[in-house]
Amino acid sequence: MSAKRRGGGDNTMMQADLVIANASELLTCAADKPKRGKALSDLGIIRNGAVAVKNGLIAWVGKTSEFDFEASQVLDAGNRLVMPGFVDCHTHLVFGGGREKDLVRKLQGKSYLEILAEGGGILSTVEHTRAASEEELYHLGWRRLDTMLAHGTTTVEIKSGYGLDEMTEQKILRVARRLGRDHPMDVATTYLGAHAIPGGRNREEYVAEVLASLEKMRSWAEFCDVFCEKGAFTLEESRHILEAAKSLGYKLKIHAEQMTGLGGAALAAALGAVSADHLDHISERGIQRLARSNTIGVLLPGASFYLMQESRAPARGMIEGGAALALATDFNPGSCPCENMQLMLTLACLQMKLLPAEAINCATINAAFALDRAGAVGSLEEGKQADILIADVVSHESLVSRFGTNRVARVIKKGMLMQTGKTAEAGGGGGQRFPV
Repeated sequence: MSAKRRGGGDNTMMQADLVIANASELLTCAADKPKRGKALSDLGIIRNGAVAVKNGLIAWVGKTSEFDFEASQVLDAGNRLVMPGFVDCHTHLVFGGGREKDLVRKLQGKSYLEILAEGGGILSTVEHTRAASEEELYHLGWRRLDTMLAHGTTTVEIKSGYGLDEMTEQKILRVARRLGRDHPMDVATTYLGAHAIPGGRNREEYVAEVLASLEKMRSWAEFCDVFCEKGAFTLEESRHILEAAKSLGYKLKIHAEQMTGLGGAALAAALGAVSADHLDHISERGIQRLARSNTIGVLLPGASFYLMQESRAPARGMIEGGAALALATDFNPGSCPCENMQLMLTLACLQMKLLPAEAINCATINAAFALDRAGAVGSLEEGKQADILIADVVSHESLVSRFGTNRVARVIKKGMLMQTGKTAEAGGGGGQRFPV
């Protein structure tokens, strides 16, 4: 495929490694700041769009009719949707064991404390994660990343939090960093030692342990997170931990207002946190504080869906109030065992009343801002990484309205065509790099 670029006086032949052409809709999701209000509905759609890739970066974006390149490989989108890869900005991907029996107990009407007493709940995951070898966690994590990649996620955050002791927390973060090095997926790491109070531990002593561990964990984690919730960590404990983390150079995140409204969202805004996540019980004051800040509110509709909660984040009120929002899976064994960002889009629309365009921006460019990576990923703009999806639908509305099957047909990561659709051991099969 070779021709001269049209539309001006410059007839210089342009070279590319890959061209994707003939997109029914090409969603750029372009933005230089988090999208809010009406801007959240703007996907930057180019009809009959095309994108050129050179050296793993996006070299040009526009209409298929307006440009042409000499390219090593051409992919005909065939009148299908082309868009940025999903950015999953909140997951707990590295863990051992499972919590399948917890669902049965919940359906039988048992409370969280009753489930804990029967050996379930978060402490069961802690037990299995402590017992798992680093290699076992690595291979489990690799397979989960493969599943995410096959469903269109190209950048992911991984939290610790299932160790609740220094040795295991560091083991989880080592695995996450290793996965980020070896797997095609980009991985951001977060230290979440303040996830729960371990069984039988004194609260004050454990908070002191978390504070003492921050400096040691800094080399393994970019972000520090705290679960600010009744039964977990108080508002003042969360402030103390996050302030100490900030002084050590961590970027901040916070689990806020999931079950009760303790004021975690306002705390996140006051401390300049990158994100405040969950927000099912956020107050009007919390919305106002987020709207006046650069903190992204990360919605996790899969968690409220799986936990069968009636309360959900007031997304429409947050958008109308001026807050910047993102979407993520919250992938974990207990409250959202789902790696599929496509399903999160549908749930956000059906249960939180987001429009399809809003949900897609929340899962791409705004999610990239929630990981402080919007300069590299989250949109299709010149100079950014070529993280691109071709979806087997004609329109962005169809991507959201059709659910239950994987609509992603092709995944390109940093300009490399990924082999997806099958799970394999680390180092082969799903997630393997194929040059184009």
